[in-house]
Amino acid sequence: MEFYNGKQQQSCTFRELKFVALIALCLILICPADSFDPLDPTGNVTIRWDIMSWTSDGYLATVTLFNFQLYRNIMNPGWSLGWTWAKKEIIWAMMGAQAKEQGNCAKFKLKIPHSCKRNPEVVDLLPGAPYNMQYTNCCKGGVLTSWGQDPTGAVSAFQLGVGLSGTSNKTVKLPNNFKLMGPGPGYSCGPAKKVPATVMFTDDRRRKTQALMSWNVTCTYSQFLAYKNPSCCVSLSAFYNEQVTPCPTCSCGCQNNDTCVTKDSKILKEDGNDTRKNMDITPKPLLQCTHHLCHVRVHWHVKDNYQDYWRVKIAIINFDFRMNYTQWTLVAQHPNLNNVTQVYSFEYIPLLPYESINDTGMFYGLKYYNDLLMEAGPKGNVQSEVLMKKDKKTFTLNQGWAFPRRVYFNGDECMLPPPDSYPFLPNSAHIKHTTISLMAAYVIFTSLFHLVVTNL
Repeated sequence: MEFYNGKQQQSCTFRELKFVALIALCLILICPADSFDPLDPTGNVTIRWDIMSWTSDGYLATVTLFNFQLYRNIMNPGWSLGWTWAKKEIIWAMMGAQAKEQGNCAKFKLKIPHSCKRNPEVVDLLPGAPYNMQYTNCCKGGVLTSWGQDPTGAVSAFQLGVGLSGTSNKTVKLPNNFKLMGPGPGYSCGPAKKVPATVMFTDDRRRKTQALMSWNVTCTYSQFLAYKNPSCCVSLSAFYNEQVTPCPTCSCGCQNNDTCVTKDSKILKEDGNDTRKNMDITPKPLLQCTHHLCHVRVHWHVKDNYQDYWRVKIAIINFDFRMNYTQWTLVAQHPNLNNVTQVYSFEYIPLLPYESINDTGMFYGLKYYNDLLMEAGPKGNVQSEVLMKKDKKTFTLNQGWAFPRRVYFNGDECMLPPPDSYPFLPNSAHIKHTTISLMAAYVIFTSLFHLVVTNL
């Protein structure tokens, strides 16, 4: 009986452990924790909502978006921001942005609001918007650079007049269900939280003003939520081996008639003749048929090995016939990036996810030279070379040490080949063969020398 109870207790414990493991797995899959990026642990998009003055039935507010992500930008067609009002609020007017839909404003007779929707969706104005509609840091078409690349281009703002909302800190209710699209899915936003009222300078920076009420919303990005498959992959090569390690097969999906086209496809000719360009809509990808089926391939080539330095060539190739990458970024993690001496045709800044480790850096294009990665074709690539000083304690060409540990393009992690497929140094058999040949030559030379000396 005791033995049976022991087995029964073990069985119950095992069932409990399985149940706990199942709950943990579900939490990992559905919680925002999956958005944690070890190379940018504090990266997020923060939305700050500042009430600047009260009106007869509501308030006038400034909404500012800060892209605090070190290397993930928000490309064309840019961000869109949505929320749900807590009460029956309306938007009387906006500057620097506009709501996508006006909604049903039939009950208003004299003055028609800008938007009456309970869950409005707001987008940035395009460059060149009328002057009377502009606002500070607006009108970029929703495009935001990453904070590490250009902090001044990582901020966007607009102003809105809100009605039917209450006219004091006690009667105003915070909106709910914030949603950030930028330019596709992947962002998850937390609830709005009241924060100390923002203090800011006037335009001439001679006087400080303070908001009447402020709240923040924090949105984080998850590649897992954004894409079913990766969007980029990495191939490798080295001067000491003719072998090129390609991207893994089906890195970003597998070929079928609906996923890719060949270079001579009729679709490409029709696409090229179509002069209709709607910059507000993300074009459907039109990928070149490859074994990896990725939008972008990054090639890392170990080019030279000097006494005190070594050189790497990096090329980025676009396989999407409809996508241009403006202000692209490339992040690489490698232990010798702490000794970068020169980068020839990219900009480079080190990233420090951890204070004691400097093994990660961001590359991006030179302005007006190669900061635009063109669509697939003859001009659909950019490349540069990186010269690094050797750390003689750790530097080696053995066992794939010279290749990157992680690679990100435009903030998304790329698929790397398996380590056992990396280009390897000439095998040991060749080394042994050379050693044996030298030993044989030494023995023959010694014997001949001894014979000559003896005959003398």
